[in-house]
Amino acid sequence: MLHYEDIVIGTKSSYGKYEVTREEVIEFASKYDPQPFHLDDEAAAQTYFGRLSASGWHTGSMAMRMMVDNMKVNQQAGLGSPGIDELRWLKPVYPGDTLRVEHEILSKRRSKSRPEMGSFVGRTTVFNQNDVAVMTMVSTGLIRVRHPEVVGD
Repeated sequence: MLHYEDIVIGTKSSYGKYEVTREEVIEFASKYDPQPFHLDDEAAAQTYFGRLSASGWHTGSMAMRMMVDNMKVNQQAGLGSPGIDELRWLKPVYPGDTLRVEHEILSKRRSKSRPEMGSFVGRTTVFNQNDVAVMTMVSTGLIRVRHPEVVGD
């Protein structure tokens, strides 16, 4: 199981494969982001997107699914996240796209008030099947410290 002590700044990983379907784009948008360009071909054709596109929030949700699936495989001692510092939707995501994730560890630190916990900051980039970045985010993850009694990094 991956703990704070195992995290190495600069480590990069690549994982996931998520096939975006028309049905899911419309279903997600209907529930959470019911703007016409996420629901209707004709309305979408009149916009910047040019055709039906996934909500940015849907893209984030698909990325999250790939991240959680990766954490299950690599058994991370994760404790959640206090949030996202930066989120950018760079390019539209369309039905028929296949997404994947690349992640890089930018920094890490031990909690001063909770010795059993550490945090790390990572940059996540979501790519489509053409290796075009469609979304980026910088977020903080919380993770268990394997040996909280040991002082320091």
